[in-house]
Parts: sequence; structure tokens; C-alpha cells
Amino acid sequence: MENSPAVAVNPFASADVAAILQERGWATGELSAEQVAWCAHAVAILGTQVTDREALAELLGLVFHYDSRELLARVESHAVLSRYAARDVLRQLALLLLEGTALDSERFKTIIATLKERLDIRGRELFHPIRLALAGRAGEGELDRVILLLDEAAGASFTVRVKTARERILQFCAALD
Repeated sequence: MENSPAVAVNPFASADVAAILQERGWATGELSAEQVAWCAHAVAILGTQVTDREALAELLGLVFHYDSRELLARVESHAVLSRYAARDVLRQLALLLLEGTALDSERFKTIIATLKERLDIRGRELFHPIRLALAGRAGEGELDRVILLLDEAAGASFTVRVKTARERILQFCAALD
């Protein structure tokens, strides 16, 4: 029998996401069909990335809270921005986000492929500046999943206004200068 890779089990349900949104004041009252659909998408892509409810709430918080000036005040942010080609990544990312439609999984893959081709960089030099500017934190792949939720959440009209990927990169670049 072959060794197959372990499949991560998702211990959460859409109702868990909805409850976190209500508790944190990111949503109030009865959720719309669009908001319920967003909760289902959020739990599907984030639920396997975390081990407890607080970690799930932390990732969701990255969707609902974004302050570029606050991000740039952190020492860790400057460490990311001082790496090779970080500002080139941000400049190219901004151009790509400005010229297109809402950010979804396919568009994100296309943007990453374009950045790899144009800049000839990979790994953390490519991904950490993107994650910092769009998710609000440099880190691993779970942040890419947060990024994939932004534009959909912005369109779902939650109680707290969610900034799109395009809005985030514009604010980040403006605060950077």
C-alpha cells in the first residue's frame, strides 16, 4: 500500500466563522446569503490551516483589520522590506492589481507567475512582501488564503468595511513613500 499524504481535517464549520464575525463586531444581525457564502468559503480555505478557534479568529482578523501605517511601524515589516527586491515586488504587484479585476485564486496564481517571470525571484523574497502588503503580516501560505478572501469579503458588505487587495496595495505603497 502506498503512503498517501495526510489530508488535513477541517475541525470548523461555516457557523464557527459566522459566530467569530458576530463576536468581534465584524458582522451584526442576520447574515445575508452573500455573507453566508463567504463564511463557507473562509472556513473551507482557512479551517485546515489552524488548530484552534483563536487561531482561526486571528486569520479572520487580518481580513477585517488593515492599517498600512500601523504595519510599517513594526520592526518586522522593515526587515521584510529590506530584503532583496522587496520594493520591486511591491511595485510590480501594485501595477498588476491596478490593471485587473477582483482578486480570486486564478488571478492570484497569474499574478504570482507574472512576478516570478518578470523579477526572477522565488520563495520568501517574493511572497513575504506580498503577504505583508496584502494580508498585513509576513509569514507562510495560510496568509495567501487570507489574501484570497479579501475581495470577496469586500463585496459582501459586512458591518466592518473590508479593503480590497487593490485598496490595500495602494495604501501600503502610499504609506511606504
